[in-house]
Amino acid sequence: MEPILETKQLSHVYSTGTPFERAALVDVDFTAYRGEYLGIIGHTGSGKSTLIQHLNGLLQPTSGQVFLEGKDIWESKERTRQTRFQVGLVFQYPEYQLFEETVYKDISFGPKNMGLDEGEVDRRVREAAHFVGLTDEQLQGSPFELSGGQKRRVAIAGVIAMEPQVLILDEPTAGLDPVGVEQILGNIRDYHDAHNATIILVSHSMEEVARTVDRLVVVNDGRIPFAGAPREVFRHGEELERMGLGVPQMTRVFHRLRAMGLDIDPSVYTIAQARQAVLDYLARKGAR
Repeated sequence: MEPILETKQLSHVYSTGTPFERAALVDVDFTAYRGEYLGIIGHTGSGKSTLIQHLNGLLQPTSGQVFLEGKDIWESKERTRQTRFQVGLVFQYPEYQLFEETVYKDISFGPKNMGLDEGEVDRRVREAAHFVGLTDEQLQGSPFELSGGQKRRVAIAGVIAMEPQVLILDEPTAGLDPVGVEQILGNIRDYHDAHNATIILVSHSMEEVARTVDRLVVVNDGRIPFAGAPREVFRHGEELERMGLGVPQMTRVFHRLRAMGLDIDPSVYTIAQARQAVLDYLARKGAR
């Protein structure tokens, strides 16, 4: 797979030279590949939010480098500016950043800043609105008359309208009910499929990312101890628990069965995988 975003020896220190000096990232080597659906997971204060703010140039490294398509994003002011359009970042609770009088104007803010003509802005606004399930009628209304979940969709549409190659979402389902969670995750998956975009989903919920992403990166104390397919990462169940990251409940049950002496795969995290693991165990037992 071809890397699209990389960090090399990335470090970030807050409040340098003061009594409050704190290293949020320490020599981090991170890679996101073109077209992949990646999860970044870590507890509050682990450094995951600091990491993603480096990926689109919101924060400048204390040391180390960030590369987009093989070029340092800080090599020039223009390069940094272009990176912010190509790497879209949706913050946690993005609905608090809505400010225009209509939904249409809010979604069009990013594309207009890119200097696109009116026709192209209009196409992007309507396409982005369609992706997140907003109607033409809602585009003309005020964002402040919408529900919390709909406001979140407007905010996500505003970033999608810039058609970024990489879309980063920081806890996009925080505070939503189960129906809202499924809708937002469906919207993100639709964008991923339609544009072959790289999606980076940041979360502290193992349950959510486990069933959504292709690959997981674990951030802990400013470093990346584990990265790989979810099944590979969940093999480190005990270490993840010590980091304050609860593995999915299904994984926890199978780790317990393993600890009780059953020769069973402990890295499952979906019902389908659990069923197969039990069938495999019973088949082996029957064969003896």
